[in-house]
Amino acid sequence: MNDIRTQKGFSLIELMISITLGLIILTAIALVFFNASSSRTELERVSRQIENGRYAIDVLSSDLRLAGFYGELDVSTVAGTALPADPCSKAVADWGTAIPVHIQGYDNAGFTSANCALTNLKPDTDVLVVRRARSCVAGATGCGAVVNGAPYLQVSLCATDTGVGPFGTDKHVLDTSSGAFNFKKKDCTTAADKRLYYVHIYYVSTDNGNGQTIPTLRRLELDYSGGSLTWTDAPLVEGIEQFNLEYGIDQNADGSPDVYTPDPNDYPIGGCSGACPLNNWMNVVTVEMHVLARNLEASSDYTDSKTYSLGLKKSGATLVPFQVTPGGNYRRHIYSGLVRIANVSNRRDAP
Repeated sequence: MNDIRTQKGFSLIELMISITLGLIILTAIALVFFNASSSRTELERVSRQIENGRYAIDVLSSDLRLAGFYGELDVSTVAGTALPADPCSKAVADWGTAIPVHIQGYDNAGFTSANCALTNLKPDTDVLVVRRARSCVAGATGCGAVVNGAPYLQVSLCATDTGVGPFGTDKHVLDTSSGAFNFKKKDCTTAADKRLYYVHIYYVSTDNGNGQTIPTLRRLELDYSGGSLTWTDAPLVEGIEQFNLEYGIDQNADGSPDVYTPDPNDYPIGGCSGACPLNNWMNVVTVEMHVLARNLEASSDYTDSKTYSLGLKKSGATLVPFQVTPGGNYRRHIYSGLVRIANVSNRRDAP
């Protein structure tokens, strides 16, 4: 049996050293864990921002590619008479007048309407109006049944159809009443297809529609799902802080842009009046998009001191670089894209 006097424990100094070493190790582990957690959080924020920015460009691109699509209608036979005075008009006659104006934009200001409102429109951001028909035929699988009261476009393919549409000698009708759709297919017996008419208005709001002050890309949609024709405001992408567009105008009818301008309403600057704005918009064949996206949450250890360039904007009688320095603790990135409006440019392509 061991002599109790030969048994030894830790001395106070050894215990203190052990505790100190243990605390150092625990502190190092906690620091590594904290840094890893912070890096993962920041990575998630940036990944979400990248996804939002790319998704915003994708949504805009998809709609712009189909701008001016009206199925079987030969749009060149529909005469443009004037730019739509109210982009949110619910009058059938105004829709017919707007057919040749496949897109219409507002350069940082100037959007007005008696029929809709852009909720908390962010200053110094563009507004874009896209007009087209749905790519699928009403009643087809996955396209929804025909609903009386909703806006549809019908185009005649029958050589012996009598009467014309209300907007010219071409045989088409754009209306909401089921009694208005009397045109036939090529066999002159079967009713011609009907395509739902779309008007989409894109803008940047200072809130996300849920009471949070997060800049958000939103879209107004001409809608009849509730049983009456109205405008539905749909938040699309959070974190979109700036939105600037430049339009490529085809001046010689070859399907390719000859000039770019942020405001076709005033090109050439100071020299566009009368039918000039209408002609410019009807001849837009490409759109260059610039979107500034930010993280949804601030980063406490980051200060944004960068200046971001988003193409050009009009300032008085000149075009100047559109640059913003938003500052704050949000990480940001610019996403850009160029879209060819196929339904306009393809009609002009020379073989």
